[in-house]
Amino acid sequence: MSSGRPANYPSPMWMRRVLLVAAGYNLVWGAWVIFFPLVPFRWLGIDPPNYPGLWQCIGMIVGVYGIGYGAAALDPVRHWPIVLVGLLGKIFGPIGFVGAAMKGEFPWVAGLTIITNDLIWWLPFAAILWHAWQQETGGSGLVPGAAGDRSVETGSGPRSGVTQSAARTAVAVSVSMTEAGPLIERRS
Repeated sequence: MSSGRPANYPSPMWMRRVLLVAAGYNLVWGAWVIFFPLVPFRWLGIDPPNYPGLWQCIGMIVGVYGIGYGAAALDPVRHWPIVLVGLLGKIFGPIGFVGAAMKGEFPWVAGLTIITNDLIWWLPFAAILWHAWQQETGGSGLVPGAAGDRSVETGSGPRSGVTQSAARTAVAVSVSMTEAGPLIERRS
C-alpha cells in the first residue's frame, strides 16, 4: 500500500464496533423476518404480502449481509468491498422503496424500516470507505495505479496482480459515485 502503514496496522476500533453492531442487527432482523414474516406488517397495520416466502427471502439476504459485516469487522480496510456492497444496498434499497411508494405499490409507513435498516448506516459505512480510500492512496486522493502511485506500478506492497486490478476497479467505481466522475471517465 502506498500509505506506508504496516500490513498488520489495525483499523480504528469504532469501525470494528460499527461493523459488529451491523452484523448483529442484520442477523437478528433477518432471523426475525424468516421466522415471523407477518409480524412487521401487523405492527405497521398494513396488509401482509400474498407471498410471505418472498419476504422471508429478503430476511435471508439481510442475514447473509450480517455474516459479511462480521467478516469485515476483522479488518475493515482490507474488507472494504463488503462495506461498499452493504452501503450500495443501503442506498439503492431506499431509492427503490420511494419509487414503489410513489406509484402506490407500498404504503409510506412501510418506509419506517428504512431508518434502522439503511439510513443510520450511511455515515459510518461511508466513513469506513473513506478511511480505506485514504489508506489505499496514502491520503493522496489519487486512484490507485494512477501516475504517482509507485506501490501499484512497481508491484510492491502486500497486493499483487489480480487483487490490485480488482481493488483499483472497485475503488474507481466507488469514487465515480462521489466527486471523481470526470477522473474515471478520463481513465477509460
